[in-house]
Amino acid sequence: LVALYYNPDLDVARAKWGVAEAGIITAGSRPNPSLGYTPQFNSSAESGISPWILTFSINIPIETAGKRSYRVAQATHLSTAARLNIAAVAWQVRSRLRTSLLNLYGAKEAETILKRELVVQEEIVKLLAQRFAYGEIPRPDLTQAQISLDQNRLTLYETQKQIAENRVRVAEALGLPVNALNGVNVLSFDFLGHLPAEMPKPDIQRQALLNRPDILSSLSEYEAAQAGLQLEIAKQYPNIDLGPGYELDQGQNKWSLGFSIALPVFNRNEGPIAEAEARRKEASARFTSLQARVIGEIDRVQVGYSIALQKLKRAETLLSAQEKQEQTAQREFHLGEVDRLALLSAQLEFT
Repeated sequence: LVALYYNPDLDVARAKWGVAEAGIITAGSRPNPSLGYTPQFNSSAESGISPWILTFSINIPIETAGKRSYRVAQATHLSTAARLNIAAVAWQVRSRLRTSLLNLYGAKEAETILKRELVVQEEIVKLLAQRFAYGEIPRPDLTQAQISLDQNRLTLYETQKQIAENRVRVAEALGLPVNALNGVNVLSFDFLGHLPAEMPKPDIQRQALLNRPDILSSLSEYEAAQAGLQLEIAKQYPNIDLGPGYELDQGQNKWSLGFSIALPVFNRNEGPIAEAEARRKEASARFTSLQARVIGEIDRVQVGYSIALQKLKRAETLLSAQEKQEQTAQREFHLGEVDRLALLSAQLEFT
């Protein structure tokens, strides 16, 4: 909820939708009439007659062939695409936040494990140092243990660095400065404890292709391109301009009714029609490309998820075996069958 409220990417998407909504108003507006005034002076007028001739005219444009409806349809589809883009951006924001939280959780868990390993390794080094002092082991054995301890300390420092960096990424995904997380000591990672069940591939593809907002947005963009093509075809038919007028000619009232139309002599809008048709083909190609990319993502993620589940089961089996080995070492140590070094080595493996 914090990310959906504060992340600036969503503000940009909402602003774009607002621009597209305003475009519907622009597309639906009718052309305004124009008023003309042309005064004339007759220098050879007879005496007693006003030499001024006052001419008033009004021009009323009339759109033909349903151009306004095509403009409105095009703007409406673009608005729908922009609205669906908000949902797509919201999903991207959620995905980035989830990934950042997952990375932060992994780094924290690694830090906990490394700290436990360091405690055990420090005891091993102390024990080996005592044995070396009594001449029971050679110097290289102690040196190797100290090197392993130092390497784990360096790994711990690197993990702590990753924790700090991932906190910054979480704040960035939320749309907040990292200082906003200073007072937050505990972040909930409960959502990571529930793994989704595997779904059949056809069901996943069907859900994605019917419901993904980016696909629906791309379809709306195609519909907008189709309406744009229809608009350019309609522009082959010229608009009509009606021009009624009034003239006061030296005391005589004269009325007129003008009519004008553009003659499609030199072109019939072939160029804009060809451009609109090319834009429609481009929109179709983008949709096909997006659809193929979505199907590829589904295939790749589904295979990776299946392998990850198998790896998890294998890791759980290995963990269970190491736990049994550590418990066996504990019993043998209490019975005096193994020394403390063997017990510590088993505990280090289990951690």
